[in-house]
Amino acid sequence: MRVISIDQLKSILSSLPSNPRIVASGNFATPKTLLALADECIPEFRLHMLNAQPGIPDREGVTYESAFVGTAMRRHPRLSYIPSRLSLLPVLYRDHYRPDVVMLHASPQRFDTVSLGTEVNILPAAIEAARAHNGIVIAQSNKQMPYTYGDAQIYDNEIDFLVEVDEPLAIKPATPLDDIGREIGSRIAALIEDNSTLQLGIGAVPDSVLAELGKRKGLRIWTEMFSDGVLDLHKSGVLDDEILLTASFVFGSQELYEWLHLNRKVRMMRTERTNDPSQIARQAKMISINSALEVDLFDQANASHVRGAIYSGIGGSTDFIVGSLHSRGGKSFMALPSWHPKANVSTIVPRMTGNVTSFQHSYVATENGIADCFGHSQNDQARNLIEKAAHPTAREELREKAREFGLI
Repeated sequence: MRVISIDQLKSILSSLPSNPRIVASGNFATPKTLLALADECIPEFRLHMLNAQPGIPDREGVTYESAFVGTAMRRHPRLSYIPSRLSLLPVLYRDHYRPDVVMLHASPQRFDTVSLGTEVNILPAAIEAARAHNGIVIAQSNKQMPYTYGDAQIYDNEIDFLVEVDEPLAIKPATPLDDIGREIGSRIAALIEDNSTLQLGIGAVPDSVLAELGKRKGLRIWTEMFSDGVLDLHKSGVLDDEILLTASFVFGSQELYEWLHLNRKVRMMRTERTNDPSQIARQAKMISINSALEVDLFDQANASHVRGAIYSGIGGSTDFIVGSLHSRGGKSFMALPSWHPKANVSTIVPRMTGNVTSFQHSYVATENGIADCFGHSQNDQARNLIEKAAHPTAREELREKAREFGLI
């Protein structure tokens, strides 16, 4: 690894082959300095990121690739969406979408390593794929990035060039908890037992669930990501102190980042481990909580497309749904409001006419109740979804459609 200046890096980037593929840290760990230099020095390149946030290069000559579409790439005319479960994305890097350049957002050096800090995810696999095919790995070493352990630790011989920066990290704004989100969260939390293992994402429902768990005992965390709600559980003393917290990326407050720094109780792991259904299935009483845009009477969920256009992606939800169903005592929750206020339509629909992201969940949870799905006949599933989860004004129409389908 060579520690170089910005000017030296400009020279290196300017000499890259035509239209290289750049895989960069995604989610909320964008390597802003490195991407700004790529934008300045490389006429054409393919930018591959997960859940890319605003502020990335956007001009003619820059095309986007993503298996999970963030706000910066959503509905973009130069986007190529790559359908893939998150646990399988490393296979795509190895065999189909090999990186020419990997751009990392890392911590300052500690001995012979840097840490990927808040964002591990698919980056170790991208590094391996690049190094196996003569690609280069560049890190921006940020004074403000916490040093985390596990697969986050990258040795200096895995990095070609490092530039030192001082950039503020993205901070998660407070999530407004409306009455519907609180009600859904409260209903799910009531079904979570002591000594359960939790997977939760970002949003009102996960935050509401965590807020209701302050009196549980022995809870464990095995998740794709977590935020400040997990820190609150730690402060409340409800986490199993003997089990490491396992995650792949983190997004939250400055307090959360300071707590993460050099915290050996937190293990940041690569996606193909955290999202491996067989690993998830080994966790005690695994509870997965994911959200959807709509669910039909056959318990099929769409969490990825709006009006037929890609909105986000398959992501990690299917990995955790499958793993939770195989876990002894595990439960998989699909959560959503029963009514879409902007479109003024029910989110429980008769039959999916568009894309299906997942199916076969333990429960579908709305503010009206929780529909028990797995372990029941398709007729009982439909009845439960109509009577316990659907909005009251949509129930009669759903009953009529269910009769047409032979479900009731």
